[in-house]
Amino acid sequence: MYEKRRQQKKNKLSKANKRTKWAPVWVVLKKFGAGKRVHPSAVTKIRRQWRRTKLKIKPRRTGQARG
Repeated sequence: MYEKRRQQKKNKLSKANKRTKWAPVWVVLKKFGAGKRVHPSAVTKIRRQWRRTKLKIKPRRTGQARG
């Protein structure tokens, strides 16, 4: 059970990490053309920043006493 939860957490973190990146340069060229200078963030739909939006993933359990 623990391994499954850990794997789900890793999947969520990896997906969120992919969403933080801007669009590739070739996408900007394809959409706006070669003559237009546009920042890649203009094409990116989902923008995530580590300060602004949190992922709501529970932190790791540490140092709990077993009784």
